[in-house]
Amino acid sequence: MDFYISTLVQGLCLSAIALGIFISMKIFNIPDITTDGSYTLGGVVTAKLLVLHQPLFVVLPVVAAGGALAGTATGLIHTKLKINALLAGILVMTALYSVNLEIMGRSNIPIGNFPSIFNMVNFSLDPDRNTFWIVLIFAVVTTLIIGYLLKTDFGIAMRATGNSESMVRAQGVDTDRMKIVGLALANALTALSGFLVTENQSYADISMGIGIVITGLGAVIIAETFINWFRTTSVWFSLVLVLSGAIIFKFVIALILGLGIDPTLLKLITAVFVLLIVSLPRLSFKSSL
Repeated sequence: MDFYISTLVQGLCLSAIALGIFISMKIFNIPDITTDGSYTLGGVVTAKLLVLHQPLFVVLPVVAAGGALAGTATGLIHTKLKINALLAGILVMTALYSVNLEIMGRSNIPIGNFPSIFNMVNFSLDPDRNTFWIVLIFAVVTTLIIGYLLKTDFGIAMRATGNSESMVRAQGVDTDRMKIVGLALANALTALSGFLVTENQSYADISMGIGIVITGLGAVIIAETFINWFRTTSVWFSLVLVLSGAIIFKFVIALILGLGIDPTLLKLITAVFVLLIVSLPRLSFKSSL
């Protein structure tokens, strides 16, 4: 039972990054590599502020603002300097490595002796179950906020920008502004995932974000498969499926590692698994004549 709860917690901790990649990749069609840096930024800022004895009601907005600034930087480079979105993300991600290291002052910050969101609120006497309920509530609240935003006029304009930028621009909408806001929102969510994971594992590490975009992308691709399967156009249902995708992804990886595979191969396993879920729907077993 502890295995399932632990895996659920890990999946829910990554739900915000899955939502962020869903916004950047599926709404705006932008492959945003800033994710690797903004995820680490969220963890680094969390650890640094806790070490400085800052309360959680200060830590959370600062983490979100830091991620939003990273996304804004990528958006400005892409839209104002007319640089390819992928390259813009790589540039900001690379710069964030130095920024994160400068904030930390070292490569690792343990926070096990500092107050945590998981010991400030008690829904259960069992620490593992209490952690599960907290991250579940966090994921649900985050999803509700994003779902509400995407249903507003502003959210509809964001979604329309991704579907047909030229048509939306003809309606007088500033599509550059929409992209910047969208990337800021996506990276704010990513930073919040970094916050949750750092709180859960009780430390922040400079390398914690390496390859994390693959994890988020895998969750979104799983969700997209279900979205196509159910043929849904509902924003709410799509977001729920994104959360489910994050949980399913972590369960598959955990089960694979449970078979006794060397944990040092985790990144390789993750890459192969994402490759499989990306390529399988596109494979055709019919011979072409």
